Amino acid sequence: MKATQSKLEAALGHRFASADLLVAALSHSSLGRRGNAQRSGADFERLEFLGDRVVSLSVAELLTERFPGESEGDLAKRHAYLVRGEQLAAHAKTLGIGEALTLSTSENQGGGRDNPAVLADAFEAVIAAVHLDGGYTAARAIVRRVFEPIVVAETEPPREPKTALQEWAQGRGLSLPRYRTLAREGLAHAPKFTVEVAVDGELPATAEGASKREAERAAAATLLARLEAK
Repeated sequence: MKATQSKLEAALGHRFASADLLVAALSHSSLGRRGNAQRSGADFERLEFLGDRVVSLSVAELLTERFPGESEGDLAKRHAYLVRGEQLAAHAKTLGIGEALTLSTSENQGGGRDNPAVLADAFEAVIAAVHLDGGYTAARAIVRRVFEPIVVAETEPPREPKTALQEWAQGRGLSLPRYRTLAREGLAHAPKFTVEVAVDGELPATAEGASKREAERAAAATLLARLEAK
């Protein structure tokens, strides 16, 4: 485990002065409170709570610097796109956080190391641990390094498909889009959801995703693309 944590420190570019903080950040809440967490005054859930705020502020600062002429609305769209769970989970995988997690037996057997929700929470917990260990500047540097390539690549503010589809329907005096889960397949740690979305007077669209939210977003994007192509 120490070797895995050392590998994670190298990926983060931060060597912890307080090893207990990193242990707490990697000790999933399924374990309950652990001795190291108690000694450091932190535990996974508290670190996750703090990390959510550190990540959010760091990303907001990056966006306001990168796009000084954009409106608050466009910045908000970019921010929501960047800090959503799927993005955080992807960053956690890239850094190797899943490999370093300490999980309960049941969580581990259920595929917790690959669970997007667990990975997203763990990413926030690790960022909080860096913040407490090395200060906000150290945590912000990691967040900026991780997120900046995506920020640079997105020249236009991303559209949230579900919101855009809702606006399309409302603009035409139609009822709100209706989502229906058609299927849930796969193992607990790697589920696959199939979702259908429909609006009045149009053929519905279906899509798949690793979570219900992801499948809904993909279905909305599919239907919206078809509607806008008319």
